[in-house]
Amino acid sequence: MGIITLLKQMIIHLSPYSEAWPTRFETMKQTLMRLFKGDTQAIEHVGSTAVRGLMAKPVIDIFLAVSPFHSFPYYEEKLQPMVFKYVHTGMNERYLFSKYTSEGVWTHNLHVLPWNEHFMLRNEILFRDYLRKAPDLVVEYNNLKKHLASIPLATLEDYTRAKTGFIQQVVDRARLEQGLPRQNVWTMEIEE
Repeated sequence: MGIITLLKQMIIHLSPYSEAWPTRFETMKQTLMRLFKGDTQAIEHVGSTAVRGLMAKPVIDIFLAVSPFHSFPYYEEKLQPMVFKYVHTGMNERYLFSKYTSEGVWTHNLHVLPWNEHFMLRNEILFRDYLRKAPDLVVEYNNLKKHLASIPLATLEDYTRAKTGFIQQVVDRARLEQGLPRQNVWTMEIEE
């Protein structure tokens, strides 16, 4: 008799756009500015909660651009009182911390990144800005998200990867508009 392995399927919970999301971002932005004082070069609200009309997991994604860019323990110590927990991603020159309430509700992702003069041309920011001026793409993205939330997926990464085609198309348009070469949104490699 064989062994049957059951994979637990992940359920993606999407919320309609909430006017509270920009406020939650602004509140956290002020806290981060006080916490990181002179190191802070930019704090940007990214991800779906940053685009009016987009459905999203109700988690506020924040990019914190700093200079100098310290080693990981510096950020872990500073963020510990705010109950941010480090998430290992394997990405270079980026630290990801997630915040949960005492009840275990995921509320924020904080990406700590080194500042440079090209920071505002990061794909995540270009994607956000392009969607903000393209309501037809917001509708299309919402439809894709609804579809993906209705099918069984094993992990959050599966959900993210399933959106890659759409995200790549929008980033391609945004980068072209800025005169930038095409960049793979998953590997970050510049493609000629």
